[in-house]
Amino acid sequence: MSFSPIHTALCSFGMSGNLFHAPFLTVNPKYNLYGALERTKNQAIEKYPQIKTFRTLENLLADDTIELVIVNTPNITHYNFTKQIINAGKNVVVEKPFTVTVSEAEELIQLAKEKNVVLSVYHNRRYDSDFKTVRKILKENLLGDIVDVAIHYDRFVPELSYKTHKETPTVGVGSLYDLGSHLIDQALQLFGMPNAVFADLDCKRPNSKVVDYFDLKLYYKLHKVTLKSSYFVREPLPSYVLHGTKGSFIKTKSDVQETALQAGKTPDSENWGIEPKNEMGILHTEKEGKIIKEHISSLKGNYMEYYDALYDAIRNSSKVPITAIEGMQVIQIIEVASLSNKERKVIQL
Repeated sequence: MSFSPIHTALCSFGMSGNLFHAPFLTVNPKYNLYGALERTKNQAIEKYPQIKTFRTLENLLADDTIELVIVNTPNITHYNFTKQIINAGKNVVVEKPFTVTVSEAEELIQLAKEKNVVLSVYHNRRYDSDFKTVRKILKENLLGDIVDVAIHYDRFVPELSYKTHKETPTVGVGSLYDLGSHLIDQALQLFGMPNAVFADLDCKRPNSKVVDYFDLKLYYKLHKVTLKSSYFVREPLPSYVLHGTKGSFIKTKSDVQETALQAGKTPDSENWGIEPKNEMGILHTEKEGKIIKEHISSLKGNYMEYYDALYDAIRNSSKVPITAIEGMQVIQIIEVASLSNKERKVIQL
């Protein structure tokens, strides 16, 4: 099957560009990795000699060949970069978090409508094997009515980042934006917007000035979802713990894609996105009147599903895989969580 490839450019070539975007753009015939913005370095063109290097965003946007631009720059720059790209009439994918405020998100959504361009937010963790498996368990109603859910994204990283912009206390910085965006998006995908939010935010690392610990409670009509992250978890807890009126499902955080990408593997590799069997989730529930406890094989993770769906959205006017409105809802929860932490109370939505 032949495709009219989408000529695509990256706004940077750090870890995100190198691992989470370029490998998928270069092995998918629906895309042509056309160029990358690097103000001083030449890392992108050294790895992909066929592409162009742009030294300024203005020069990148002046190239009429480019149809799609990936905004994978620091959080605080997302709004300004995306606004310029939309005004240039190009389609945009924005790394999570979409923006750092809801008002910025609302403006960009309206502008994209006016310019008739596709605007999408890259919440790649929707395509992790562990999350896809959890969603399948819920869709099949194997747990009954949900009572309590906990989702963790923990690390053991006591040291401050060498990237100074990640440790400078400004809006959009800290683990609530960086890791919390993933967890909030997953919770909203599973259960929708909550009725109320309570948040405990803190700085646990020595000399840390930005949030590196959070404990969010999302309150729904019949259940509660806890979203939690800490940089002081050497022995990881299960990342997904779901309890319902029929039973429970426990799952580790075990998607293998990032590790494979770091090892230099490409998304067209054999057995891509398949978890090892020892990471299977545990389902303990009731089926047809019998109590069962069994291991559940994980679904295949694949970030390429996002890019395949995005191609159809751009070329065939299909549904955008992750909409800007969905990206904005994540920022709404972050803003409410920040207010809850400040006022030390539950905030109704």
